Amino acid sequence: MSINTIIFRNLKKNLKNYYLYVFALIFSVALYFAFVTLQYDPSMSEAKGSIKGAAAIKTASILLVAIVSIFLLYANTIFIKRRSKEIGLFQLIGMTKNEIFRLLSLESLALYFGSLIIGIFIGFSISKLILMILFKLTGVEGIASLHFSSEALLQTVIVFTVIYVFIMLMNFVFIKRQTILSLFRVVSIAEGKVKKLSIWEMIFGVLGLGLIVAGYYVSSLLFGGDFTSMNELFIAMVFILASVIIGTYLFYKGSVSFIANLIRKKKDGYLNVNEVLSLSSIMFRMKSNALLLTIITTVSALAIGLLSLSYISYYSAEKLAQDSLPSHFAFTSQEDAGEFTGSLDKEGLEYKEQSIEVLQVDTDMEDILDVNLEEMNFDSPTMLLPVISEKSIAGMELSPKETVLTGYNDALQKFMTLKDSGELEFKGKTSTVKQKYLGLNKDFVIPYFLTTGGLPVAIVDEKVYEELKADLNPDIQLENSLFIGVDMKDDSDIEKANTLFNQHEFSGRADSQLEMSTRQKMNMGLIMFIVGFLGLTFLVTSGCILYFKQMDQSEDEKPNYTILRKLGFTQGDLLRGIQSKMAFNFGIPLIIGLLHSYFAVKSGWFFFGSELWTPMILVMVLYTVLYSIFGILSVIYSKKVIKDAL
Repeated sequence: MSINTIIFRNLKKNLKNYYLYVFALIFSVALYFAFVTLQYDPSMSEAKGSIKGAAAIKTASILLVAIVSIFLLYANTIFIKRRSKEIGLFQLIGMTKNEIFRLLSLESLALYFGSLIIGIFIGFSISKLILMILFKLTGVEGIASLHFSSEALLQTVIVFTVIYVFIMLMNFVFIKRQTILSLFRVVSIAEGKVKKLSIWEMIFGVLGLGLIVAGYYVSSLLFGGDFTSMNELFIAMVFILASVIIGTYLFYKGSVSFIANLIRKKKDGYLNVNEVLSLSSIMFRMKSNALLLTIITTVSALAIGLLSLSYISYYSAEKLAQDSLPSHFAFTSQEDAGEFTGSLDKEGLEYKEQSIEVLQVDTDMEDILDVNLEEMNFDSPTMLLPVISEKSIAGMELSPKETVLTGYNDALQKFMTLKDSGELEFKGKTSTVKQKYLGLNKDFVIPYFLTTGGLPVAIVDEKVYEELKADLNPDIQLENSLFIGVDMKDDSDIEKANTLFNQHEFSGRADSQLEMSTRQKMNMGLIMFIVGFLGLTFLVTSGCILYFKQMDQSEDEKPNYTILRKLGFTQGDLLRGIQSKMAFNFGIPLIIGLLHSYFAVKSGWFFFGSELWTPMILVMVLYTVLYSIFGILSVIYSKKVIKDAL
């Protein structure tokens, strides 16, 4: 038999057994080539929007290479160990280690670069689709077309050739270091198997669960006012990160075995075939993969968390724009507003206009703040609040002694909670005015640039307003204290009005609610696009790694399936046990990753938008569905092994 025949047969066999590896390789190459093509696409100048956008896409390409490289190197480690007996047989029939390495290199060369060529072709084919997705997410009006980039081709070939060289170096070192005897023992020692649960594993199990729960508990307190200084917040964040990651490792190292052992003891060792194939296997194998599962769980949680936060911000773009600019168009100059409304009149567009004068007043809020000012390192409870008259707000009626606050920032409220009642004290230049505080409204009534760091606006009686205006401290007033808001009566006219708005050059401050929402969607759409594709790449690669591990375990347990079949158990009996096993092997990392991401997102989502549940649940459901595909493929492969066992 010639070497070419051996290479051909090995290629056929490996393609049959490791088709998912070939798929992942083609997928990674296609995605990387399409990503790099974006950098050189002429129509991308608008989507990037700035140097930061271009840098973000370039950084994403580098991260993509890192994920793919780790996956390919790790997958190669699994495969080379799996083929150790085959390498040993080659040595037994007289082949030298150099000849074996040459054979494996040629085989890998055909498989690897064949996948590379297919991946580049697919990447070129889908580059237009990816560009259309980016334009859709960012709201860019552009024409997406197929664009072949020779620079992207060269960059892709160089990157994946370097990865191939590292793979070959790993194979060379492995073959050179192994003896014939050790090659036949590699698979049998690859997975640690223990017969008895030690006391240390029990301790690790309890400690792992305790650390994860502690991390979750501290994260729930993170922005709830319990940690008020920057040092306290930093220490809390470090503790959460360390406790969750270490706890996850100990969970896989000891907790899973500990819990499974408790279940087994409760049954007094009388396990049915389902429990033998699932519970016992999980006890003995999961802890040997503790580090791998910890990495997969942590990065999965990071991907889900970042994608959830970016989607929250994208999903909340319109609401955030409405809160920041309570009118469709905001001006600080009467001339600018008049120029714009004149354009609206010429086009016959109906609108309504309001004008609000805003005062800046030092306000003693000690009586209504539900926080410890000393712990927050505040020298004084006096804060600078914007103040407006009740006449500026339709339907608002207050007595001369009453004050209402409105438009409070959610993020700030986590640090500075307000009571439902109390007293305020406005401090003028020479006098003070005490007011009864009636509560807080959520409505935003003036633009963000007339407020002070997200603090609410005080609404007072007209007489009190005039009194404060007559006794103003000029040193704390804004240069432009007038807000002129223009709202379109018909929402369908907003886009036309926005087009007119962009045609003007205003002398003072002028903002458009639609423009702000569009910019927010563009920025977060780009981030969501990058995080989404990086997360998808990691999901595919990590799912493949778990699939390869389950494939190896199924082959190792094939003799057990043969014995069980001879004892009279049917394929259905064994398959139910395998399904339970896969549910645990794929489900545990998924559930832990989802929990990690949930508590991470829950602790600080309010910094990114106004809606939590819908964006987060959509991301988690999509991730779960895609992740479950690899569990189903593992069950299908195990079904084939069971069928061949007898």
